[in-house]
Amino acid sequence: MQQHLSYYKGKKVFITGHTGFKGSWLMACLHHAGANVKGYALAPDYDGLFKLLAPFQIAESIIADIRDKARLQKEIDSFQPDFIFHLAAQPLVRRSYEIPAETFEVNVTGTANLLEAVSKLPSKCTLVIITTDKVYENKEQHILYKEEDALGGYDPYSASKACTELVVSSFRNSFFNTGKYEQHHKAIASARAGNVIGGGDWSKDRVIPDIVRSLQSQEGINVRNPSAIRPWQHVLESLNGYLLLGALLDENPSLYSKPYNFGPIPEDHLSVKELVETVIKSWGSGNWIDSSDATQIHEAGLLKLDISRANKELNWTPKLSAREAIEWTINWYKTTLQEQANYSFQQINNYFAL
Repeated sequence: MQQHLSYYKGKKVFITGHTGFKGSWLMACLHHAGANVKGYALAPDYDGLFKLLAPFQIAESIIADIRDKARLQKEIDSFQPDFIFHLAAQPLVRRSYEIPAETFEVNVTGTANLLEAVSKLPSKCTLVIITTDKVYENKEQHILYKEEDALGGYDPYSASKACTELVVSSFRNSFFNTGKYEQHHKAIASARAGNVIGGGDWSKDRVIPDIVRSLQSQEGINVRNPSAIRPWQHVLESLNGYLLLGALLDENPSLYSKPYNFGPIPEDHLSVKELVETVIKSWGSGNWIDSSDATQIHEAGLLKLDISRANKELNWTPKLSAREAIEWTINWYKTTLQEQANYSFQQINNYFAL
């Protein structure tokens, strides 16, 4: 187990969005590390990893809305967390076109609610706010986006996450200023991760769940944007980055209170077509259909991240190639339902042993 994982042993860690795909994996990692975990989120939209982990009772679970300011304040006050990892969000690009105002309300106001609640805590607290690789003003060019690049967002989801970054920056300056840390004892950083894949995700309109559903039903895989290039990475890669950032931030707030990109190395960005063909090879069967439609809603065709800051300042680097990440993911989905929870812990063990 890596040293930064053991840093969380015995610590009180509050996770928003713990019922979601990434939140469930984070909850499992922190349980594995020996942390005392409390989750706050809506009930899951689907039977994924969260339900599989329920029998293990690895965290206190509060089912509530991030927009419920009073309830959120109450749950944070009663727990007095050492750390907060904020993942609660409306996380889907295509759904953001259906509920644009709600997407902004959840992602932007929800984050402000959390940070205001933390500003009232009397004790020390370290926060990692999870946004997305899509916060940048994407010019759809073969460039690597750095943390200092302009924020933007074509679709409501991306724009809402860019706004979230502004909220984080505002609270950092106004309430959690590093120059006054000895007065407030709060440290805050944001993490911008690439397109995360892994077992236990059954979200609608996400590429891996859509592919697996087609493979399981022995239907052709409809691929909307086969030429689109994304920074694919296994969920444990980004979580490793978040946990490392949290530990270092807790030790040295003035040095690490800033945004960080987490993604693959520059030469390891795959197209959707390459992803699908790698999945089919790993699954052992299947075929795909180009279902591109000029009238479909806008989704970014090209997005790459510069991860040099995380590499240089955090000593973080991906352990798995994109193709290995795909293989790990498909191996999870090929595991029987009865073994998937145990296999998740096995993958955590295997990953942190690399």
